[in-house]
Amino acid sequence: MSAELTLGAEEELHLIDLESGRLSAKAPRLLPKLPADRFGAELQRTTIETNTPVVTTLDDLRRVIVDLRSELATAIAPAGVTIAAAGTAPRSEYADFELTSGGRYGRMQEQYRMLVDEQLICGLQVHVGVSDRDLAVQIAQRVASTLPVLLALSASSPFWNGQDTGYASFRSIIWQRWPSAGSFGRVESAAEYDKVLDDLIASGVIADKKMAYFDVRPSSHAPTLELRVCDATPVVDDAVLIAGLFRAAVRKAEIAVESGAEWHPRSEPLHRAAMWQAARSGLSGDLLGLGQHPERLPAEIAVRQLVSRLRPELEELGDWGTVSDLLEDTLARGNSTDRQRTAYAERGELDDVVALVVEDTAGTPSGRDDHPVIAIPSYRVRAGDEAVGPGARPRPAFRDLAAFFRGWDPETTIEHCTARDAWTREHEVGFVVAGATQEFGCDLVPRTISAYEWSQLEAGLGQRARAIELFLRDAYGERRIVADGAMDERDFVGANGWDTDASRLPKDAVRAPVMGFDLVRNEFGGWRVLEDNVRSPSGVAFGVALRELMDEVVPDAPRPAGLRDPHSVLTRVRDTLRTNATAVTGQADPVVALVSDGPAAGAWYEHRRIADGAGLRLLTESDLDVRDGRVIEVSTGDVVDALYLRVDRDASALTNDRTPDLGARILDAAEAGRVYLANAPGNALVDDKAMYVNVPDLIWYYLDEKPLLESVPTYRTSIEGERLSVLDRVGELVTKPVDGEGGRDVLIGPSASAPEVAERRREIAANPAGWVGQEVVQLSSHPTIGPAGLDPRHVDLRAFVYVTGTGPDDTHLADVALTRVAPEGSMVVNSSRGGGAKDTWIIGKGEDR
Repeated sequence: MSAELTLGAEEELHLIDLESGRLSAKAPRLLPKLPADRFGAELQRTTIETNTPVVTTLDDLRRVIVDLRSELATAIAPAGVTIAAAGTAPRSEYADFELTSGGRYGRMQEQYRMLVDEQLICGLQVHVGVSDRDLAVQIAQRVASTLPVLLALSASSPFWNGQDTGYASFRSIIWQRWPSAGSFGRVESAAEYDKVLDDLIASGVIADKKMAYFDVRPSSHAPTLELRVCDATPVVDDAVLIAGLFRAAVRKAEIAVESGAEWHPRSEPLHRAAMWQAARSGLSGDLLGLGQHPERLPAEIAVRQLVSRLRPELEELGDWGTVSDLLEDTLARGNSTDRQRTAYAERGELDDVVALVVEDTAGTPSGRDDHPVIAIPSYRVRAGDEAVGPGARPRPAFRDLAAFFRGWDPETTIEHCTARDAWTREHEVGFVVAGATQEFGCDLVPRTISAYEWSQLEAGLGQRARAIELFLRDAYGERRIVADGAMDERDFVGANGWDTDASRLPKDAVRAPVMGFDLVRNEFGGWRVLEDNVRSPSGVAFGVALRELMDEVVPDAPRPAGLRDPHSVLTRVRDTLRTNATAVTGQADPVVALVSDGPAAGAWYEHRRIADGAGLRLLTESDLDVRDGRVIEVSTGDVVDALYLRVDRDASALTNDRTPDLGARILDAAEAGRVYLANAPGNALVDDKAMYVNVPDLIWYYLDEKPLLESVPTYRTSIEGERLSVLDRVGELVTKPVDGEGGRDVLIGPSASAPEVAERRREIAANPAGWVGQEVVQLSSHPTIGPAGLDPRHVDLRAFVYVTGTGPDDTHLADVALTRVAPEGSMVVNSSRGGGAKDTWIIGKGEDR
């Protein structure tokens, strides 16, 4: 008997209180007023399920879903409630669960306990007519390879219990905890399938056949094959697309069964892995291809692979045109998870996410805006692009800029780039390399960081800076961390960057008044710290220069309200150094000098610019002497109370013809509290890439707080077990020297050649303590401008924290950051490796511009 291939759907819909945006447990009060053939109860009181009639076309399915949503929303509105079709309600919390009354549900709660209490989730079930149950169980097994793509398309549940879970479909992770979820295994007939159910019921693990929560199953109440893996989808057409693809997959499997075609299913562990990957990444990462063996593919390619494979069946069913159009809309729009995270990133408010889901649920079936956002022509969209979303459509914060740069033709772009290059040459913005100035590459498309994101960085980096400052004082002082057993002395004494002279400094002196942190975004918009720069972080002056360049070269680029002024960092530098100098020396009006190697210094531009802008004296070691235990400027005889050290060697190595032991004398003065050394000796201990691993533990130990910012998983090759893992995975990891800077000797394994991987293994084996391995972090990307238009490049961010003590109010995140841009095809952003930079527009809560 052939399959009927009719269509139907059941949608589980959250009830949302219109005033609070939270789940509402009013289903038992509302359902008696609703037709029982179309609306039903679920396990939780916060959900109502809709049941469509049987239809034969996708257009009819769309119509009945829309009608049922509209009927339900209208009926419940007087109760102050609306509906949200999503895997999880964005503001759901454990405490929101209320069990629907009834013996069956009561028994389930008694048996499954917390598992039941977690079921604040909603799914989409698609029914395709297959009344022959023998055929249905055969088809159910053969469509398994299509399920991960269908789950990824539906993903709408990133938020759970008030936070981003990191999953695109956390609902499916919760659902898979049921003992009868997943595949029902290999069976040859309906009788064998029924025997599986009978055995499960006899085991006592499930109560009845309705609890057969398999991914695909012969329906327990209709002559259909039922798809159960998908999240509820706010946009109706996403549900219609999934239904069209599932029906085509059923038809393809039916043909294969009837023809006796050979079938090679995936192993159960691989199927579970594919489903987990889809739940984790949705449409924003990789999915596993359709083959028997794993093939990692970008999600869009995997989706198109499935659609292409199903084209004959889609054409046979008359669905090819509809599915093709719906697919392009979904890929351009993104799934609901993508949209929810974009909404959250604007202000960090879950209420905004709730509003979006409710609006999408009640909106047009296609999810299209009345005023659609124009895509950027020929833009190569990447997962993790900060400014451009699915379908090359600019995200909200970038739309004005996208429209502005859309007006540039190639000649206009070349004209502005020529003006940019002339400006950087005129102002000598660059690095000194081998005695010559290497121009600083600048992109003209600014990067915007929202007020919410900046507040998160302010809290997380302030926390990190306090812990590092406390560790430096302790490591060169009492070493309480060792006495308490929280760290082994061998982990830092004598490590790379260790300097015994640092133990001579006053115990309460701030050792690291200026800290720089390199950060990257993860795939769902959160930040993580990539490196700590404490010895002598650079880049502040370039961040200021980039704003001045933009104001001069692109003055008409639309500025957002609340744009912070990076020039304020110069006042912050001065005030931080003066405050710390006064605390050490007692001088109420201290004289502060920046010590540089002069025009030959690689960062000479920055030294000049900071000294000039912050009102510091710009000196070299030749300008200094020590008389009567005080540091003086030789040309004036003035006492210098603070030295901001920006030289590429230890303080003890400072010397000149007049005072060969200048460094030793300066350290004597510092020990006596007669001069303050900013960026003190021994700070390089924290720059050690192996020490980076310990910073989260330092936060726990010194502050007794959970780290607010994540770090990148890092392996110390000095530890045998970790070394063996790194040696085995050099081709998969990033490996770098513990004392590396400027991108020196960084090897990105997946991009390396076989000889490079082999050589790195040899280097690690020869000097285990000299290296670390890190998991590859996919840097986010941002548009850059060239004659061909906008094109994405990978970016990171260097932020700067100024420190005047160890208390919560003693750290200050500067209103400037340096966005570094990798060359095309690279993930290394360092200028020494061809990288550049762009202006960073930090949005404040005020209107300071």
